[in-house]
Amino acid sequence: MARGEIWDYKNFRIKEGLKPKSKHFQYFFVVSEGNKKKCNYCVWIDDDHLTSLSASKAFDEIVSSRREEWSQWVRKKIDQEDFRNLVWKVEKTGQKEMDLSQLDEKLETE
Repeated sequence: MARGEIWDYKNFRIKEGLKPKSKHFQYFFVVSEGNKKKCNYCVWIDDDHLTSLSASKAFDEIVSSRREEWSQWVRKKIDQEDFRNLVWKVEKTGQKEMDLSQLDEKLETE
C-alpha cells in the first residue's frame, strides 16, 4: 500500500493506504490481530464518479476529504465483529457495501 497510515482500534492494528500503481481508486484497510491478518476493508470509487469528488481526479485529495468517514466505517465493522473482506463501492448512483468474495465471483462471470 502506498502513502498509508497505521493505527490501532481496540485489539486490532489497521494499516491503510492506496493500492500502489493502480489506475483506479482503491483504498485498503488491512485489519490485523497480533501478527495475523483478520480481514480487508476496501473503498473502491468508480472512475466516472471521481470528478465529482475531485475535479482533477487527485487520489490524495479524495483520501484527505473522505478518510475520516471511511475510518468510522472500519471502526463500526470491528464493533459489529464483521470481519468479512468487504468493499465499499462508490458509484454515480450511490454507494453500496459488498462482500469481496461475491464481487470476485461476479467479476469472474462477466
